[in-house]
Amino acid sequence: MKKILNYLFEHKTLSTEQAKEVLLNISKAVYNESEIASFITVYLMRSITIAELQGFRDALLELCVPVNLNGQDVMDIVGTGGDGKNTFNISTLSCFIVAGTGNKVAKHGNYGASTISGSSNVMEQLGYTFKNNNDALNREIDNANICFLHAPLFHPALKVVGPIRKNLGVRTFFNMLGPMVNPAFPKYQLVGVYNLEMARIYNYLLQQTTSNFTIIHGLDGYDEISLTGDTKVITNTGEKIMSAETLGKRTVNAADISGGNTVEEAAKIFMTILKGEGTWSQNAVVLANSAMALLCTGRYSNYEECYQLAVESLESRKALEMLKKVCV
Repeated sequence: MKKILNYLFEHKTLSTEQAKEVLLNISKAVYNESEIASFITVYLMRSITIAELQGFRDALLELCVPVNLNGQDVMDIVGTGGDGKNTFNISTLSCFIVAGTGNKVAKHGNYGASTISGSSNVMEQLGYTFKNNNDALNREIDNANICFLHAPLFHPALKVVGPIRKNLGVRTFFNMLGPMVNPAFPKYQLVGVYNLEMARIYNYLLQQTTSNFTIIHGLDGYDEISLTGDTKVITNTGEKIMSAETLGKRTVNAADISGGNTVEEAAKIFMTILKGEGTWSQNAVVLANSAMALLCTGRYSNYEECYQLAVESLESRKALEMLKKVCV
């Protein structure tokens, strides 16, 4: 690692193969915690290259515990995190709303490293049992249209670096990797990113896959449709900027979509919304993200149709029913 660090400290970048080798070695515990922390810190001081991100992704996918969902076309809704906005668990809630419409979801998530409550934190708090057993995951997909894939159970390297990331408490390149290494290889992906440079990188990498994808970035710094301002939307076929009024009927205030200060508060907000007792702003943000995810599948004619399907899933309590089926 010393040789690699000196190389990087000279403002050089890694090739795809070099980056892949480093991540493979991290997963094998070749390096100590200080060496790994130093390596991660390099990417806090400069942007990651496409080649480096490709190498890190390739290593994680090569080592991952495979998931076999019997050929089902599943969706993932995931944000990179690290936007520093401390919103409630919008992506995870949207997954349950999408599941409530009858679409299949394989949600890939992890504990929060730079946030109070990541998707794994809130799912665990709500009583979900993490698992990587294919039969159990398939039963959840069949019964509830959704299963949850806790990243460290599928990616050895993420388990190794988890405590280091938590101790650092800041956004790292592992935030960027999460959405690209779902072991179920979803056919449809709604990916939220925290800046436009990341949107460009994701667009390049996702264009090389067979996924239908939509990349979203709130232009005021959110890794999701926040409705606090305009949203950049990038798909397989092009890109555009959409207003909060178009996506959610009107704008919302940042304070209205706060995620609370503890995991317990985050879980309480989560359940309040799923029970149909959320505020107008909370509901609107979740519905907008859910609608964009549904549109990504190509099964519906327009955004408004998708929005109404999301409304029906939430108001009929179908989304809540899906949660109750997996958190038993």
